[in-house]
This record gives sequence, structure tokens and C-alpha cells, in this order.
Amino acid sequence: MTSAHPKIHQLLDASFGSLIDENAPARALGSGFLFTEGPIWHPIEHYLLFSDMPGDTRRRWDEAGGVRIQAKPSNKSNGMTRDRDLNLVVCEHATSSVVRFGKGGAREVLASHFKGKELNSPNDLIVANDGAVFFTDPTYGRMPVFGVERPSELGFQGVYRIPPGGGDPQLLVERGMFTQPNGLCLSPDESLLYVNDTVQTNIRVFEIQKSGLKFLNVFASGISDPQKPGVPDGMKCDARGNVWVTAPGGLWVYAPDGRHIGKVAIPEKCANFHWGGRNWRTLFATASTSLYDLEVKVGPHLEPFMRAGT
Repeated sequence: MTSAHPKIHQLLDASFGSLIDENAPARALGSGFLFTEGPIWHPIEHYLLFSDMPGDTRRRWDEAGGVRIQAKPSNKSNGMTRDRDLNLVVCEHATSSVVRFGKGGAREVLASHFKGKELNSPNDLIVANDGAVFFTDPTYGRMPVFGVERPSELGFQGVYRIPPGGGDPQLLVERGMFTQPNGLCLSPDESLLYVNDTVQTNIRVFEIQKSGLKFLNVFASGISDPQKPGVPDGMKCDARGNVWVTAPGGLWVYAPDGRHIGKVAIPEKCANFHWGGRNWRTLFATASTSLYDLEVKVGPHLEPFMRAGT
């Protein structure tokens, strides 16, 4: 009697099968990089940008040309997104800044200091429907390899909001709440903000109020496995409100009620991911030395820039 071949991905709840085929393979699109991060898709021109922080390089991938350099140096850029006008918004480790690149490539600093002190190293970010920018500020960009080694001025690691139209960043959480805040995402109706902590291996969920954030609970904890590489880092919400987060072995997926419903296998330690493709059903994963993609059955929570051209 022969045993069935094991599935590539791990279904922990029947609902996970509606999100991804259990045997959908991850395909390598490029390799030989130092440490890949921050993938972001262009919804009209159909290409992906991603960061290689130690290489101080931003790269581009598309079906016709494969992988090529888009910017070098890149100020050791990490997380990236786009605003409603498709301007590129980037977290730069080397400058401790959130910056925006306009259509002509002009660079504008959106945030670099909090109350007169330099930010640690903005890591990941998301633009809300009203144009506000939420970002995390751990200290990874002040460490060797991933940034420029230097002491921190702030002494805490926060989560911030840049108001619509710009202005000084607003600290949204208590100063001692996070050890190293990293990935973050909004729920589809933008009533909730999820923020993970790489060191604490958990995800917190907050209610977004006019006055700021209201902490609700620890949405998920224990996102670790000593037998497999991977930590909470990049995080996204799909169109149904499920939360996808990098984790041991690839990606772990949680239902809106916090149930752990499945695991997506990625061949290398995965740092971040992003939906793309012409129908938003391709998942691009930046994993250590490589860029991968795999087909999924569900699209992303539609951020403002994703509606361009639709």
C-alpha cells in the first residue's frame, strides 16, 4: 500500500483550502541576492520592486525582463508601498526616514525625526484610504549588514502615523509595548490595525479611532519553531480579512477571529511578501537570497494604489 504524497502547504482548517491549492508550488524568479525584502507591485505597468538591504540595491522584476537593478545605492531601503497616485513610498534604513519618490523620481522626506530625535529605522509601512501612512520603527537598520551601525537616539521602538497631507509623525503606542515592531497591515474595512513583533513572536490588534489606536488584544502568539527558520516580519491582510504573516517555514495564515488556519511553505526563510499579477492572484515572496512566486485563490485587501487602472 502506497502512502499519498504529502501536500506542499499545511491545511489546519478547511477554510484554508479556499485560499490556496495545497500543492501550489513556489517558483524561483531570481536568486543570488543577499537578503530580499519589501516587495511592491505596480498595478498598471505590472512589475515588482523589491529591496536587497545588505546589497544597498532596489531591484525590479517583470515577466519580460526578469530581474534587474532599479536603484543602487538605495539607502538600504526595506519596506515599500505606493500611495493613491502610485508614488513609491519607502522605508530607508540608512537615513532612518520614510521617503516618497514622485513621478519624476524626486525624493521627498515624509518622516525622519520624532520630537527632535532621529527615528530608529523605519521598517514597514502601509497607506490608508485617507492618505495617512502607518509605519513601524524597530532598530534593525542600526545594525551591521541590514543598515548602518550607530546608536539609537530614541531609546524605544514605536509605531507611528504620518497624517494625511504630511506633518510630524504621531506615536500611536506606549513606548514600552513593543520590543521590535515589524510588519503591519489594515483590515479590509480599515477599522483594525495589526502589528507584529519579531522578538515577542506575536501579533497585536488595535482598533483605529479618531484619537489614535485602542489596543484590543494579542491576536496571535508563539509564532516560532526552533526546527524551522522564520520569524514574524512581513504581514498582509487578504480581501476576506485573513492575516498572513512570515513565520517558520514560510507564511502562517490566521482567520479574522484569530484561528491559525494554515501554513504556506516557502523554500527559504521568508522576510516579506506581496500580492500582484494582473488579477492580484500571484503571491510574491522575498526569501533570503531569492524571489519566489506562487498562485493563490484569494486577493489582497485592496489598498488605495491597487485600485489604479481598475
